[in-house]
Amino acid sequence: MIITEERMNDGVTPDIVTTGLVAATDFTVVDFYGSRSGRSVMVHCYLTYTGASYPAGYGGIGSNWPDLLAATLPVGWRPPTTMNTGWGDGINDGECTIGSSGQITLRSAFNNMPTGRNIRITATWNAA
Repeated sequence: MIITEERMNDGVTPDIVTTGLVAATDFTVVDFYGSRSGRSVMVHCYLTYTGASYPAGYGGIGSNWPDLLAATLPVGWRPPTTMNTGWGDGINDGECTIGSSGQITLRSAFNNMPTGRNIRITATWNAA
């Protein structure tokens, strides 16, 4: 098979969403972008943490950083099963989960998170 420009273009216009992300307590939505082409789904969530420094007395490698609900994805833009991905703010980063309920939960962090931090989470998965 010869690869041509026509064969590389599957002709499918992706579904795009930029609204519907719901921020949890102590977070605000700065931006949200979701793209779906076929079964491939990508979401990018940009949130600002507005709560008090979290968590006081925790953080750092090997610490038990309490889970923190950050946001919930809109219906139709949720993974088929709970998945792990990363989050970061340019200085601090850690792991988060995205559940099939759409809840995005920050689960670990390298350091404490002060108020005003801009959290970015990007994830991709194949839809069921």
